[in-house]
Amino acid sequence: MSIPETIPIIGASWDDVLFVLFAAVMLGSALLVVTLRDIIRSGLAMIVCFGSLAGLYVLLGSPILAAAQVLVYIGAISVLVLFAIMLTQTKAGPARLVFQTQWWAAALAAVVLVVIFAAVVAATDWGAVAVRVQSTTDAVARLLFSDYTLPFEAVSVLLLAAVIGGIFLAKRDEVRD
Repeated sequence: MSIPETIPIIGASWDDVLFVLFAAVMLGSALLVVTLRDIIRSGLAMIVCFGSLAGLYVLLGSPILAAAQVLVYIGAISVLVLFAIMLTQTKAGPARLVFQTQWWAAALAAVVLVVIFAAVVAATDWGAVAVRVQSTTDAVARLLFSDYTLPFEAVSVLLLAAVIGGIFLAKRDEVRD
């Protein structure tokens, strides 16, 4: 038995439904990241946001980018941030959200950005943009380990240095009597 191309009840394609689902989860978890007072839960919402972004990459036909998103952002960056938070700070945020005096400038900038994005979306010919870019795992691996070997190794050394630095900063000195 094969899965039909469209969902029988609503008549929409599976790609469209999955896109809306991943986008809604990503936007909802991004809002939770900035509104939750518990910083650990905020970090977990960030992981969910990165995961739904990886799902969008898969829908766009780029499983390599999705795997890199999962490995680098979820597997390394988010876990490092959560460990740093757990080792260095209390997890409770302020009792109530504090709004700065520049809220009106931020609101004005947000409205301007929404207007610009809406104008760009309205002016774009989406039929021409809908071409999928396909890249194979073999081509990316050959390029990464032939032309970009030195930057790849430099990034790995920098990530290792960041982990060691985070452990050093989180290490507490023992109190001597």
